[in-house]
Amino acid sequence: MTGKAKPKKHTAKELAAKLDAATTNRGGGKAGLADRTGKEKGGHAKLECPLCKVTAPDIKSMQIHHDARHPKIPFDDSKLNNLHSTVVAETSKPKPGVRGSLKK
Repeated sequence: MTGKAKPKKHTAKELAAKLDAATTNRGGGKAGLADRTGKEKGGHAKLECPLCKVTAPDIKSMQIHHDARHPKIPFDDSKLNNLHSTVVAETSKPKPGVRGSLKK
């Protein structure tokens, strides 16, 4: 016997949320390593700091990093390394961060 406020079975919404969480690419783990580091074109890490080699997805994030980690050196966006321009995209692989999976 269950209590008054407790449903006996899982709801369709809860089951759909569990399926979505299990099958959607979130970019974590070993599979998302190339995406996070920007090794392949299409990764989220587009820019690389020339001083400490930390990666960031855009100029605004890189400027925040630079102000926090290198306050004595003036920020110059022309010195940043664009990782997307140095690597040629491989079209056979799926782009990272795309919803969906092979399990469905």
